[in-house]
Amino acid sequence: MTKVTIKLDSIADVKKFVSVVSMYDYDVDLASGRYAIDAKSIMGIFSLDLSNPIELIAHSDNADAFLDEIKEFIVK
Repeated sequence: MTKVTIKLDSIADVKKFVSVVSMYDYDVDLASGRYAIDAKSIMGIFSLDLSNPIELIAHSDNADAFLDEIKEFIVK
């Protein structure tokens, strides 16, 4: 399992993020407060508070390629 914090600032960011996440066959979740949703669900992402950073949990031990593709959304 891999955890990082991401920030999605616009509708275009959400669309791009979901298209990247959907290419991977393992589960990816987003958690904001007590809510956790499937990162492959655009509607689920819009149900979160996008004004704050969101915790991403990738259920894979080898998520390096995935993290490289979403590096523009990762909060340092």
